[in-house]
Amino acid sequence: MFEPLEPKKGCCTPQRNNTAATDAPTDAVSISCCEQKGSTDGMIRLEGGKYLMGYVGPEEWQSDGEGPVREVTLGPFWLDQTAVSNEQFEQFVQATNYLTESERFGWAYVFIGQLSKSKQRKLRETKTVSGLEWWYAIDGAYWRKPEGPGSTIKKRMDHPVVSVSWNDAVAYSRWTGKRLPTEAEWEYAARGPSEGTMYPWGSDLEPNGKHRCNVWQGNFPLTNTAEDGYEWTAPVRAFRKMD
Repeated sequence: MFEPLEPKKGCCTPQRNNTAATDAPTDAVSISCCEQKGSTDGMIRLEGGKYLMGYVGPEEWQSDGEGPVREVTLGPFWLDQTAVSNEQFEQFVQATNYLTESERFGWAYVFIGQLSKSKQRKLRETKTVSGLEWWYAIDGAYWRKPEGPGSTIKKRMDHPVVSVSWNDAVAYSRWTGKRLPTEAEWEYAARGPSEGTMYPWGSDLEPNGKHRCNVWQGNFPLTNTAEDGYEWTAPVRAFRKMD
């Protein structure tokens, strides 16, 4: 979330309601009236300019539209240094009484490896999507209970919030007085000083034998060796800044 916005006049507090889980949300971003002046604390300023957006190569996912490589020009902008943590999102919910779309719908997708083998077998035929069988629709899963009933974020308050939709993200960013990045801005920031490399620091996943990010290692989606220290999510500040 980034680019501080000008404060709005006046404020209101949206109320949590008892909308049935089957009802589509109609006011997912209704807290826009509570926008506050965005702070640049914990953010970095990027000057923008021209860069080559996109990727074409052996690791390309064509279905994701990663190519073709094209030149893009951006103006200066601000960007948060980390993903939004559970702690930060909880502050938002406490201040606004916001209800996420997962809570409204009554379910969220959970990665297969985070579920017990028995639950995987039970849900395999009815709760997966063709071509994306590693995601299971779990009743009762939402950001506070990311793996469904019985799970908790108590020991993961510094991990990134999950099970939030685009509408939820927009609502949070407006509450902070900021906005979401465009795809071009996000890729520009994520690339760092490098162009045409697999990673912001170069083409080696582990420069000098050290992990710089949390990625899947092993046989996807069956086995994650967690060589980087984290099997699933990692704290938002788990890895050091780039040099």
